[in-house]
Amino acid sequence: MRSLSEFPGSARKAIRFVLLDIDDTLTTDGRLTAAAYGALEDLSQRGLRVIPVTGRPAGWCDLIARFWPVDAVIGENGAFYFRYDHETRAMTRHFWLSADERNLARRRLDRLAEEILAAVPGARIAADQPYRVADLAIDFAEDTGPLPPAEIDRIVALMHAAGAMAKISSIHVNGWFGDWDKLAMTQRLFREIYGIDLDRQRDVVAFIGDSPNDEPMFAYFPLSIAVANVRPYLPRLKSPPAYVTKAEAGDGFVEFAAMLLS
Repeated sequence: MRSLSEFPGSARKAIRFVLLDIDDTLTTDGRLTAAAYGALEDLSQRGLRVIPVTGRPAGWCDLIARFWPVDAVIGENGAFYFRYDHETRAMTRHFWLSADERNLARRRLDRLAEEILAAVPGARIAADQPYRVADLAIDFAEDTGPLPPAEIDRIVALMHAAGAMAKISSIHVNGWFGDWDKLAMTQRLFREIYGIDLDRQRDVVAFIGDSPNDEPMFAYFPLSIAVANVRPYLPRLKSPPAYVTKAEAGDGFVEFAAMLLS
């Protein structure tokens, strides 16, 4: 990883989209600071299309799409994208799975949740689980723990043994039955909403994140950035980001936004 100060000025001029993780990238200690939200708004007001790409649930993402200065939002690690048109007052909701497929997967995830809680006593179902439509979130650091790495790995192993995908964020292990991730839904959003083939135009996007569930984005986008608190996760990453901020969490996002708008 290179310092954010080495980010090339020529690359800044081409960027039209800012994609960002939320937890511990935009937020700090579970809070969205005024400075971080202001940076988000500054990016949007300067004409950049801002798109959170998060592990957070559908219920939260509906609010984000409506109330935040964003163009769209991808949630549950790529299970869907939402986009709200303020002129027509209409929400576009696109899911990776059909409603029937989501219902079938939910029953399997509920059984998996029981197995995980029995095997890893310190784990909890994430508090935002009732607002999810396509995945299972096991809390290891938000309202419990933090659990040691061995127990986090145990949760991942149990998900894999059940045939589920599993991704680690800074607070949760998310599991789902399906072949999506953050990158797959990002590519679909860009094709369907913006008419852009990202394989041909990756240089119009900057992505900033902080944890292993962001790795597909780090690997794909040349202009990938992490806030400084990514460092404890580097041993888990085969594809680290290209650049890293000096500051952590929301302060790192503010640093990134200032650089992009300078």
